[in-house]
Amino acid sequence: MGRRNYLIEGLSGTGKTTVCNELQRRGHHAVHGDRELAYRGDPETGEPRAGFGHEHHIWDVDKVQALVADRDHAATFFCGGSRNFSKFIDLFDGVFVLHVDLGTLNRRLDERPDEDWGGGQPTERDRIIGWHHTNGDVPAGGVAIDSTAPIGQVVDEILRHCEKQGGG
Repeated sequence: MGRRNYLIEGLSGTGKTTVCNELQRRGHHAVHGDRELAYRGDPETGEPRAGFGHEHHIWDVDKVQALVADRDHAATFFCGGSRNFSKFIDLFDGVFVLHVDLGTLNRRLDERPDEDWGGGQPTERDRIIGWHHTNGDVPAGGVAIDSTAPIGQVVDEILRHCEKQGGG
């Protein structure tokens, strides 16, 4: 959807949705990947899967490709987590990975205990905490963004990096 396309990733609770909302509030074109592109499926094949767990939260690759190909906007930000990001990460001009400390992560996950995929369930939370310790489940090599800062500062930092890359 943009002449430049950026992925904003991170574990559950790191602020991807909040960043997307702030980008939209500022007039940037931003896609809520977890709402607009996600479904439950096999990360390797893309086949829909009845069982649900964090490891089956994937994005529709065809939709991602179509949005990237649309050049109506100067920049588009794709915000959300996907367990099949390896299938489309090369389409992006930049990747940002939101990080928080373990205390902040636990607090944010506690704020949404009824969600079945966002860390409220004990098995999902254990998985997310394990990934926090290993930096697993997020793209390697992305620009690390400390998302414990106020949201305005987080988005400002992302936009500064985009400007350095020649877009945004």
